[in-house]
Amino acid sequence: MIREAEVLVIGGGPAGLCAAAAAASLGARVLVCERDYVPGGQLVKQTHKFFGSEKQYAGDRGIHIGKRLVENAMADPNIEILTEATVLGIYEDGIVTVLHDNRHLKICPQKTIVTTGASEKFLAFPGNDLPGIYGAGAVQTLMNVAGVKPAERVLMVGAGNIGLIVSYQLMQAGVEVAGVIEAAPKIGGYLVHASKIRRAGVPIRTGYTVKEAHGDGKLEGVTICRLDEKWRQIPGTEEEIACDTLCLAVGLTPLTELCWQAGCEMAFVRELSGHVPLVNEDLETTVSGIYAAGDVSGIEEASSAMVEGRLAGYAAAESLGHEPERARELKKMAAAELSELRSGPAGARILAGLTKASGLLASKKGGQAVC
Repeated sequence: MIREAEVLVIGGGPAGLCAAAAAASLGARVLVCERDYVPGGQLVKQTHKFFGSEKQYAGDRGIHIGKRLVENAMADPNIEILTEATVLGIYEDGIVTVLHDNRHLKICPQKTIVTTGASEKFLAFPGNDLPGIYGAGAVQTLMNVAGVKPAERVLMVGAGNIGLIVSYQLMQAGVEVAGVIEAAPKIGGYLVHASKIRRAGVPIRTGYTVKEAHGDGKLEGVTICRLDEKWRQIPGTEEEIACDTLCLAVGLTPLTELCWQAGCEMAFVRELSGHVPLVNEDLETTVSGIYAAGDVSGIEEASSAMVEGRLAGYAAAESLGHEPERARELKKMAAAELSELRSGPAGARILAGLTKASGLLASKKGGQAVC
């Protein structure tokens, strides 16, 4: 038996929940598949306050934003959310397969919005398989979801927003932060986050990397060293730092497996943090009826992911004939919000990446997926 859906949203994070709410607000019937046991994505562990504007919940903490988005979606009669529902594939005939409740479901959506988010990058160095080496997302989950103190003394690798925010949250949990090291010559995160941990006495050292980790059956310390202007390790600059945990916050990679499988045209765009699906102004991929929003189409802040989700949701509903005039107006408003969010220095990289992707899209032809 094949289940039908007007709009299928794959991923119940901030982009997915906003996409579902947007499409449903125009009258579309939406099915959301979320692989975790609770929707909300990364918001469920983000205790810091958001920036942006009131439209993107500025001043609210991520956990509260996530709760609000979930409650709004669950209260909407046009939205159904399946949790612990892992999407296994999108096939050329348009069928989407899902593992849910130990059953194999087949779904035939009229429109699909992929909001699968991103995965954490890792680093290769001797000893990187020792127990005690985590990605920053795993550390956040342990602290803010499971309520587990993940370390006694930690070294953070990466001075982007994630590394700086998680360092501060570690200190709030009673963990000693030995320091933050960053391979780049400058801190990548916002100054406000860096200032908070510096005021607490935590050093942030740029131009450094991990040379090796060591310990007897578990992490006991890390050797760091300086990098030259060509990112090569400088002999004789090694330092030993004792710690029981190494936290890696070295970036994210878009989770695009389903886009590849669906036959979307893909391109490696460094500014967007990896291979991404090429999308038009409605965030529709080169496969008709499949949209991509949020980190799956380029790594940004959650505020941008939420707005992209809304834009994709409005576009999908419009393409189905739901309130087209209102949908067009709402799309314009969402596009304007994205422009505003990307207008500062932090948005320059994203805009450069989007310009590259747009140029590549102009030379590509799309496919067609039908059930």
